[in-house]
Amino acid sequence: MLSDIEIAQSIPLLPITDVAAAAGLKTSDIELYGQYKAKVTFPVLRRLQEKAQTNPGKLILVTAVTPTPAGEGKSTVSIGLGDGLRKIGKNVVIALREPSLGPCFGVKGGACGGGYAQIVPMEDINLHFTGDIHAVSIATNLIASLIDNHIHQGNKLGIDSRTITWLRCVDLNDRALRHTVIGLGGKMEGVPREQQFCIAVASEVMAILCLSRSIAELKTRLDNIVIGNDFSGRFVRFSELGCTGAVAALLKDAMRPNLVQTLEGTPVFVHGGPFANIAHGCNSINATQCALALGDYVVTEAGFAADLGAEKFFDIKCRLAELNPNAVVIVATVRALKMHGGVAKANLERPDVAAVHRGFSNLSVHIENVCQFGVQPIVAINRFISDSAGEIAEIEQLCAKAGVKAVVCESWEHGGEGAVPLAEAVVELCSKESAKKNGVPSGFHVLYPNEMPLVQKIETIARRIYRAAHIEFSSAAQKKLAKYTEAGFGCLPVCIAKTQNSISHDKTLMGAPLGYTFPISDVRLYAGAGFVVALAGDIMTMPGLPAIPAASRIDIDDDGKISGLF
Repeated sequence: MLSDIEIAQSIPLLPITDVAAAAGLKTSDIELYGQYKAKVTFPVLRRLQEKAQTNPGKLILVTAVTPTPAGEGKSTVSIGLGDGLRKIGKNVVIALREPSLGPCFGVKGGACGGGYAQIVPMEDINLHFTGDIHAVSIATNLIASLIDNHIHQGNKLGIDSRTITWLRCVDLNDRALRHTVIGLGGKMEGVPREQQFCIAVASEVMAILCLSRSIAELKTRLDNIVIGNDFSGRFVRFSELGCTGAVAALLKDAMRPNLVQTLEGTPVFVHGGPFANIAHGCNSINATQCALALGDYVVTEAGFAADLGAEKFFDIKCRLAELNPNAVVIVATVRALKMHGGVAKANLERPDVAAVHRGFSNLSVHIENVCQFGVQPIVAINRFISDSAGEIAEIEQLCAKAGVKAVVCESWEHGGEGAVPLAEAVVELCSKESAKKNGVPSGFHVLYPNEMPLVQKIETIARRIYRAAHIEFSSAAQKKLAKYTEAGFGCLPVCIAKTQNSISHDKTLMGAPLGYTFPISDVRLYAGAGFVVALAGDIMTMPGLPAIPAASRIDIDDDGKISGLF
């Protein structure tokens, strides 16, 4: 059996100019990054943004059940669905996030789909791509160096170095950088202080990049970054250092969405890569707007399951960009449901309808979660060769009882052809949604209003989405939330950082946990991005590498051919 990278390397790619033409873009509308990658130009970006506001395509979000070591294949289904829609004659554009180097070298390997449902060139997309994430890292670290230089050069603003909240970053899993001390070595080496690093895709600059629609908005958001307090306790904003233009200049090219293709030549915008367990987990607004302007159907995804990615997609991205999703696809696998039903990974090959029934409780919560936002979901059963007919039938029957349709998807093995039934069901669902909207306001709505207090926003998400019985705030978190509210930030949405491996904060709680206490250990103000981050349990913003990292499998030969990348 061929690996994902071997499949990707075996299929000839179309010139990106041909892919652009199929999407309605001229060669002059894009800037080439080699033969198979391109960025849209700023004039075209503005033109597409205007069109997306007046005549957008139908927006389809792909989310999933709670991740397990057995795998769910959300990206594979997203890409396959796009190819499937194209197979049935629909004008479709896909919009996805950029992979982080952290997971590529850490746990999961590549992040471009799998089998015959992939985006390409997968080696480039997984490794450096067009440099967007590197630009985010450099911009973040420039801000950090400017802060420390200001203090070293006399500290005119009176910044209290003990209160600096701005983190340096690197796009790798490096636990040694979680807690560090900088400025050692003497008077000329800076002012000593403690410093933390986060992974680049969890940085505020990444969030700002993904939520900014223009250079002007980018600069405004950078200006609004709160870097710490002065000695009187006043919040100090980055604008006070007078260097916003320099940081924005580093992000100039990173602002523009990247155009690539699937193995079947479907156009794909891949842009922005915020993690969903510790950031807001969605590709850029710009990429989504480009796709909505060019496609009658747009397939996008949000990281991890509906409790994380989908909730943040709705409550943060859709709220800020005024997006109106038409349908949601929830990806599930027999294997994942069996794990949620108590089956060990070593025993997943054995048919076990009873375990599927028990594990359906997890899928049921995610169905309910999506419905709370007024959007109708459909379940995609990402089929594995070991799945039995009885197990598939059990999911279909349980979904029917829950009021949603379940459709088998075989895009991993058959590409777009394997996703045709799912594509047809999604088109039917979107048609029903369109009929409902004819003269009637859309049913989509966010979970909470802007004016709800920050504490209540966190409690609302924890109770309604995570099903927690109690919410416990640390004293530090309570004080910070009160201070944020007093300073005028109480109207911001909330981005909860927690484990992706459970609906709860505790990665060991599988299925659909109830009756537990949800602990908020800390909160952080992302004033530039426009949300407040609440850290639950022991979540960390800088991951570590496993005992056997994915990097140990990756190699390259004398011809430059890469192997082992998933």
